[in-house]
Amino acid sequence: MIKTIIIDDEPLARDMVKEYLKAYPFISVVDECGDGFQGVKAIAEHQPDLIFLDVQMPKINGFEMLELLNTQPGVIFTTAFDEYAIKAFEAHAIDYLLKPFSRERFDKAVQKWKQHHSATIPNRGLKEMEEETTALTPEQHSRVVVKTGNNIRIIPMHEILYLQADDDYVKIHTKEGAYLKKKTIAYFEKVMDQNQFVRVHRSYMVQVGQVTRIEPYEKEGHLAILKSGEKIPISKTGYPKLKAILGL
Repeated sequence: MIKTIIIDDEPLARDMVKEYLKAYPFISVVDECGDGFQGVKAIAEHQPDLIFLDVQMPKINGFEMLELLNTQPGVIFTTAFDEYAIKAFEAHAIDYLLKPFSRERFDKAVQKWKQHHSATIPNRGLKEMEEETTALTPEQHSRVVVKTGNNIRIIPMHEILYLQADDDYVKIHTKEGAYLKKKTIAYFEKVMDQNQFVRVHRSYMVQVGQVTRIEPYEKEGHLAILKSGEKIPISKTGYPKLKAILGL
């Protein structure tokens, strides 16, 4: 039996998917969720093979929800969203269904998923998409969503003091503490406002407004001293970038 979860804030949209799925007795709807928070918990609990996922939902959107998953099932998007979502996902997700979609279009998406599933090809492109695409939602440019234990925290960009590479993760430092996100510094360099955040080192990005001064450090090196008192190393390539943003 194939397990699936429907994640959409519109009850009528969830009902439509359930109705269409009646033609597929081998697919069992193990849960349905009205927002991304519920979706993350349901996926962790049921470990579905496939999810039907909306983009625009309360609290966190579908893209942000996917970032919080440890393992990702096959994804078919069911969305009334605009073109950038389609452009971002059409080469990587199993399929997308643009609301309102017909039974014929739904069947085509399920058949496409069956082909991927039978070939044991997972939804391989989502992580690559997250790192490469510039077609992000406005929310993803203005905040970062992290998971700490069973809790989900939304961090506005302006609350981030600096970022620090930590193996396969990035450590996001705020006044309240540090949070890990499975991303790269290069990803955040593309996403964040370059007038507010500067990559000063291979492993560090700082919020410009947090820098109080720059001090020399060992030979030709420098340190950025933050308002918190923390000292961030500045590389030779990062030094001129920081100086330019600070107007020095």
